[in-house]
Amino acid sequence: MKIDKRLLAEARIARLHLMLTVGLGFLVGLVIVLQALFLSRAVSSVFLGGQELADVKGVLAMLAALALLRAALRWGSDASAQRLARQVKADLRGRLMACIVSLGPAHAALERSGELTTTVVEGVEALDAYFSEYLPQLALAVVMPLTILVFVLPLDWISGLVLLLTAPLIPLFMVLIGSAADTLAKRQWVTLSRLAARFLDALQGLPTLKVFGRSRDEAATIARISDEYRRTTMGVLRVAFLSSMALELLATLSVAVVAVEIGLRVLYGRMAFADAFFILVLAPDFYAPLRLLGSRFHSGMAGVAAADRIFEILDQAPVGTSSVSPVASPSASASVSPVASSEVSSSVSSALPQRLPAPDLRRTPIRFEGVHFSYETNGSRDGRRRAALAGVSFELPPGGKVALVGPSGAGKSTVVQLLLRFVAPTGGTVVVGDRSLLELDVRGWREQIAWVPQRPYLFNTSVAENIRLGRAQATTDDVRRAARLAHADEFIDALPQGYDTVVGERGSLLSAGQVQRLALARAFLRQAPLVVLDEATANLDPQTEDSVRQAMTRLLAGRTALIVAHRLTTVTEVDRILVLDEGRVVQQGTHSELMRDERADGLYRHLVRAYGGVS
Repeated sequence: MKIDKRLLAEARIARLHLMLTVGLGFLVGLVIVLQALFLSRAVSSVFLGGQELADVKGVLAMLAALALLRAALRWGSDASAQRLARQVKADLRGRLMACIVSLGPAHAALERSGELTTTVVEGVEALDAYFSEYLPQLALAVVMPLTILVFVLPLDWISGLVLLLTAPLIPLFMVLIGSAADTLAKRQWVTLSRLAARFLDALQGLPTLKVFGRSRDEAATIARISDEYRRTTMGVLRVAFLSSMALELLATLSVAVVAVEIGLRVLYGRMAFADAFFILVLAPDFYAPLRLLGSRFHSGMAGVAAADRIFEILDQAPVGTSSVSPVASPSASASVSPVASSEVSSSVSSALPQRLPAPDLRRTPIRFEGVHFSYETNGSRDGRRRAALAGVSFELPPGGKVALVGPSGAGKSTVVQLLLRFVAPTGGTVVVGDRSLLELDVRGWREQIAWVPQRPYLFNTSVAENIRLGRAQATTDDVRRAARLAHADEFIDALPQGYDTVVGERGSLLSAGQVQRLALARAFLRQAPLVVLDEATANLDPQTEDSVRQAMTRLLAGRTALIVAHRLTTVTEVDRILVLDEGRVVQQGTHSELMRDERADGLYRHLVRAYGGVS
């Protein structure tokens, strides 16, 4: 038998339902005993006592009433078990989603989307059988046989001893097969997760596979993993069927032993027929909970296998879950769904400690003070890390415009992730006013930020809903005004349903430039005091780029801005340019100052020439 202490702890949130399930099961056991008692007395009275059926109609009526009561109690026990499973699954799924949100996009990027999706959906659902069937049956497998023994032992200690000695054979056999079944169940779950992740990768990368002529190779790989999953599943079923057969055989032989020893004593007149018949009727019901536990053992093991991955994710949650947000800032479009789950929200809210309110960024400076950060290079499994920032220090004054430039891998995106609270520094501090950023309420902080990433994420919903992600309560007029400021209204009006047009998954029905302009419209709608732009004019044709740049000038007026630049023509007018290289600030100043700076091998001037910037 397998009892996972972590899953048992999860059942505490619905312990009333668990207690009700077991309590009703105990009452079912009492009813079974009463049924056997009345039945044995009725049979004895009619066949041995010479009475007519009319003489025992009261007993028969009681048997009918007990049958109805038994059915009602059984239904109540099953219904309570289902509620137990639903409540635990809802809580666990909410906490799991909250944990994934708290770990942030940086951690999610190290995972496979298909595997995470399978864990959150199928993994949690696999726990249903564990909580609704296996765990309650585990308790009933102890309670019901003991209830029957309480009545049998005083009546016939020999039969009671036989029941007591044969009953442990069933759980003993389950323990013997438990390790093999557990190993197979875990292998089955791992294979299913791999299959889901690979299939999603293939689906999302289908155009690339087609262009390079590798779609058939990928299909063969998926077929191979599918066959591995089939073979693993058949192995699990094979063990389940063989063990069920063995358990049925043990239970049947045990009942036969009881029947033989009772029959011999009745034959020789050493035991009353009514008592013998009473015990013989109860014998199958004595072993039934143990047999049922055996049949539900394998479905419970599937839940335990899935739980290993679930708890692996939950164990990675930041201490205090300080960075959890049920719905990240709408500007953080790459990491949240436009429709927030109330289930997740309630779980996250309960996990959040009290944090200081975020100060008004229109009057508050932001400082990076000797900030270090290193990434895990292989998820969270081998502990290896790669340094991304090494002692970065700079100030973002209220209303100031600061640009980050540098070669790929210099640490620009890491600075943005730290500012958005997707990750936390591994050294140094990000200070807002006179407080550490980590001390501030994350939701209030993100509400003051408008973020336009280099590769914006659009959800498979309407244009208006994707723009409204910037401010959920925005009116239709507000949405249209934001679209005009981002110069997105021109192509939106040409769409089949205008602002009600569904853009497809990841905005697949729009061009890259159109997706970028919708992300800009979100930023305009946000009206936040801090704007974070990650090459917001990328993927735009020259005419649209010029129009959007004019609109961005209006957007940034009076606001604090951090601009990550790859095309250096976009940073010539900012207040200060920070040149990053290998996680360090190697140059800083205005465009004209940096063009005259010979230090660091003239990196800025080299970048200007390499990216075709102005001189």
